[in-house]
Amino acid sequence: NTLACLCYIDPQGEKKTSGDVTKIYPLPHMYVLKDLVPDMGNFYEQYRSIEPWLQTKEGKTEGQTEFLQTREDRSKLDGMYECILCACCSTACPSYWWNADKYLGPAVLMQAYRWIEDSRDDFKDKRLEELDDAFKLYRCHTIMNCTRVCPKHLNPGKAIAHIKKTLAEK
Repeated sequence: NTLACLCYIDPQGEKKTSGDVTKIYPLPHMYVLKDLVPDMGNFYEQYRSIEPWLQTKEGKTEGQTEFLQTREDRSKLDGMYECILCACCSTACPSYWWNADKYLGPAVLMQAYRWIEDSRDDFKDKRLEELDDAFKLYRCHTIMNCTRVCPKHLNPGKAIAHIKKTLAEK
C-alpha cells in the first residue's frame, strides 16, 4: 500500500521496469464505493470512538486562549500527530483484514496513543480503560506491516506496543 500521489514512477527508458504498466488499486480489504473510492465509514467511526480531542476536567479559565505545554511534553507527540489518516497502515494489517469490525487498527490506535501521551489531557486513565479490550487493542500481533507501508514513515506498531506496556504496568 502507498498513496498514488507519493509513488514515484521512473521515466520511460530510465530503468528496466520503467516501461511496465503502472497499476493503481483502491485500498485493499475495504469495500469499494466506486472506481478507486473505498468506503472509509468504518475507519472514521473507529477514529471517532477514541474521542480524538483534548479533554480536560476544568476547561479554559477566563482569558485563556490555549492549553500550553512544555517543549519536552510536546516532543513526546512527535511521530504521532503527523498521521494523515490515509489508512495505508490499517489496510496492510492482517489483523485488521479479519477483524475490521472490532480491531481498531494501527492508525486509530496510534492516534489514541497520541491523546494518551498528551500532557494537557486529563483523561489518560479513561482512554486506556476504553482500549483495554481483547479485540480493540490486543489483535495486534506485531507483524509491523503498518510501519513498513506508512507514507509518512511513522511507526504505529511502536505506539501500539507503548499502549500495551502502559496497560500492563497498571
